[in-house]
Amino acid sequence: MASALSDRLSRIVKEMRGQARITETNVTDMLREVRMALLEADVALPVVRDFIARVKEKALGQEVVGSLTPGQALVGIVNRELALTMGDGVADINLAAQPPAVILMAGLQGAGKTTTTAKLAKHLIEKRKKKVLTVSGDVYRPAAIEQLKTVTAQAGAEWFPSTPDQKPVDIARAAIDYARKHYFDVLLVDTAGRLAIDEALMREIQELHAVLKPVETLFVVDAMQGQDAINTAKAFKDALPLTGIILTKLDGDSRGGAALSVRAITGAPIKFAGVSEKIDGLEVFDAERHAGRILGMGDILALVEQVTAGVDMAAAQKLAAKVKSGEGFDLNDFLDQIRQMKQMGGLSSLMDKLPSGMAAKASEADLGRAEKDIKRKEGIICSMTLKERRKPEIIKATRKRRIAAGAGVQVQEVNRLLKEFEQMQGMMKKMKGGGMMKMMKRMGGMKGMPKLPGMG
Repeated sequence: MASALSDRLSRIVKEMRGQARITETNVTDMLREVRMALLEADVALPVVRDFIARVKEKALGQEVVGSLTPGQALVGIVNRELALTMGDGVADINLAAQPPAVILMAGLQGAGKTTTTAKLAKHLIEKRKKKVLTVSGDVYRPAAIEQLKTVTAQAGAEWFPSTPDQKPVDIARAAIDYARKHYFDVLLVDTAGRLAIDEALMREIQELHAVLKPVETLFVVDAMQGQDAINTAKAFKDALPLTGIILTKLDGDSRGGAALSVRAITGAPIKFAGVSEKIDGLEVFDAERHAGRILGMGDILALVEQVTAGVDMAAAQKLAAKVKSGEGFDLNDFLDQIRQMKQMGGLSSLMDKLPSGMAAKASEADLGRAEKDIKRKEGIICSMTLKERRKPEIIKATRKRRIAAGAGVQVQEVNRLLKEFEQMQGMMKKMKGGGMMKMMKRMGGMKGMPKLPGMG
């Protein structure tokens, strides 16, 4: 879903592209709009002033060369300065320490610290091949300890038990001792959050920091917090030597405001971004790519990564071999295609990373309907017997009524799915032998994009 910041900046980008040359007047007009967009997105006023001043200085001194238009040159400056405001490229997590490398998670209650701790554990296990232990120092909320236990199991890491009657410092000492004895590479420490900043919270986390001597102290902040994120960031920066930031809920309505502000206020790089509620919904933060998303340029690299990660390559190769050999494409294969789409995070997640011009063609309501349609098709196929899936031609009126009742849909829905399947089956037959190139040429001549599996 495009945020207000993305929408407004995208509109400005289009207006700038129509300008004939760079002048002080059109730069001033453009920057007024940018300033309003940033303030509406809850970016801190000092950050906005600094950003506007930098863009104006660069824009007025800009030489327009080569094939660039003045509008394109201005877009490039805005994009570069947005990226610089949020950081410089990618800031990697530091694990250069005698094992276990301790990572302290700090932030207010409700920012998503506990879930993010498990997401980071999964990232370190899968991407960095580390043996990870988690522990909760939140003795004020017994539910938080149990929550960490549950999400740690989902992440495939090990959980160190703690109880509400223990002191956080004692829990920390016991956990680090256990981590050393059992040869863990990383110890992730989830700390207590409060609904607001208070002295007791800050004293406690400072004591934990002194005992643990963490290699990373990560500030977890809700990207939708707005101006509150600034005050929280200042307080934690004063209390702790922050080494990095994790932005959560970056898939919400407010993409950009907190990312621009928190980096500037703390001076600490943004290292990760929470992009979904799923346990694998944590991305390494790339300032340049995020700047492109704010400007409505999309994030095609992230889209490619998401699709690659979601595709079952073994299943794809098996289907390709089946099509090549001329074996029938059946409803089991069709169901696999639908499930692949779901594995990639669904249509809305994929569309969110497309440039605004492309994504705008599909409204939120259209995407919602398409998502429901995919689920309905999956339900219909799952209501069939294995024989019906292998031989759809045997599905006549009586069977259709039974399948429709089982899936909770009308018979017309079953007919529609079978017709769509027949069309895809015909397409697969054309792909056998030399028909593949002919079909691709025909598709290349079609307007728009070919329908995705499962979209009626």
